[in-house]
Amino acid sequence: MNIYVGNLSYGLNDNDLQQLFAEYGPVASAKIIQDRDTGRSKGFGFVEMPSDEDGGKAVEGLNGQEVDGRNLTVNEARPREERPPRRDNNRW
Repeated sequence: MNIYVGNLSYGLNDNDLQQLFAEYGPVASAKIIQDRDTGRSKGFGFVEMPSDEDGGKAVEGLNGQEVDGRNLTVNEARPREERPPRRDNNRW
């Protein structure tokens, strides 16, 4: 199960996120999304758990929980929406 985790503290790292979800079962991956230019956390991430049952328990157990002073938003990730290609304003 792919899980979206929002409203993360900017001080958390991938390992912190993995440990948070490991209480509910095995974690295949945990990644906090970072700004391309600054390298700073964007305040959200994704966790992949092999078991839908464990993933469901993690969503239920962690959604709304306070971590580092922020209430997490945790739900099953939706597929990424297709966006039109960006225009390159530098081309003539």
